[in-house]
Amino acid sequence: MQFEDFFAVVRERLGSDKGEDGSSRKKTDIPTGLLFKCPRCRNVTFIEEFNQNGKVCPNCNYHARLTAKERLKITVDDGSFREFDRKMISKNPINFPGYDSKQQQLRDKTGLNDAVLTGRAKIRGEDIVIIVMDSNYMMASMGSVVGERITRAIEYATAHKLPVIAFTASGGARMQEGIVSLMQMAKTSGAVARHNEAGGLYISVMTDPTTGGVTASFASLGDIIIAEPKVLIGFAGRRVIEGTIKQKLPDDFQSAEFMLENGFVDMIVERNKMRRVLAHLIKLHKSPEVKEVAENE
Repeated sequence: MQFEDFFAVVRERLGSDKGEDGSSRKKTDIPTGLLFKCPRCRNVTFIEEFNQNGKVCPNCNYHARLTAKERLKITVDDGSFREFDRKMISKNPINFPGYDSKQQQLRDKTGLNDAVLTGRAKIRGEDIVIIVMDSNYMMASMGSVVGERITRAIEYATAHKLPVIAFTASGGARMQEGIVSLMQMAKTSGAVARHNEAGGLYISVMTDPTTGGVTASFASLGDIIIAEPKVLIGFAGRRVIEGTIKQKLPDDFQSAEFMLENGFVDMIVERNKMRRVLAHLIKLHKSPEVKEVAENE
């Protein structure tokens, strides 16, 4: 019997108003949310252990999705993050039905104003500009605000000669904003190109899932491209591709491991090693001309 099945039986027994002899007894509340069942290996672990392990399954190394705030907490130095463009929110450029109300619901639910956080921070004392996408907000689809925030963050890094680290996780362009969302692919790619021409370092870290227009733009333009283990990376879905080319694709063709084998990804880094690896890469590529910015800027 799995742990969660066992607890279900215990909860049912202790939660009952009747004893085994039929007599009444006080109903006992059993706490919920104690266990995590891995969707990959189906093993069960205590949620506290799972969270302490960075939301990584201790049995099969499954890397669960993180919120942007959770990612920042385990990546940057405590208290070092200074958010950019906090109050920027999306309009409804093509008057898509229900888009405004959907946005407000997600703002209330996630505590974010859109699907990405950008800002200046430190990793092991090294100054960086960081971009973190959050799949809990419309699957981190890239609309006008997401594209604008990313572009501004990269431009800030270029102006101040800082490296950029982008944690990508997206379903692609945001259909509710039509052609405006597709324009963000060119805009973010242009910002990366200018950063590159200025000699700036750009590290792209692909997390689960990185797909669509984000994969087809700034996510794939890193000087160094890193992925977490077994994450989904691709552009179109399997059925679309197979229907187009009329061929059967390998089972793992959109996995990080397949991408590494075929040269699309430079390295696969486990979550508990990510911070150390990023800090090491930044030090190796550090520019001697990094400008100091006043604390009150």
